[in-house]
Amino acid sequence: MTFRQTFPPTLDEIEAHARAAIARLPDTFRQFLDGVRLEVQDFPDEEVMREMGLESPFDILGLYQGHAVGKSVELSGNLPDTVFLYRRPILDEWADGGDSLEALVAHVLVHEVGHHFGLSDEDMDRIEADAD
Repeated sequence: MTFRQTFPPTLDEIEAHARAAIARLPDTFRQFLDGVRLEVQDFPDEEVMREMGLESPFDILGLYQGHAVGKSVELSGNLPDTVFLYRRPILDEWADGGDSLEALVAHVLVHEVGHHFGLSDEDMDRIEADAD
């Protein structure tokens, strides 16, 4: 019997799945991502853990950090809106579930952006279905 060594997807591979998901999204949703930075990290940092009241870094798959929708803000000196995807928690969820990694990454991405822009879960489910 021959064993093949396999490695978990890298940060770059998760980002590639996210960018492919973005390309498949309907134009009306993709506009929400205009100017939004995508960052993939293994885990959330300690500040996010503290602010979100997380007990474990595996308690969060992604996060949208940005300006509140509908509020006027002074942009000088502020960081750009960013979608964070957390690789290790995503991989754990993937290992426990039945979805493909590509579908899970797309789901996390759509939900982080959608919640920030006030979309309902039903709206986001429709967007994901349209992207498939």
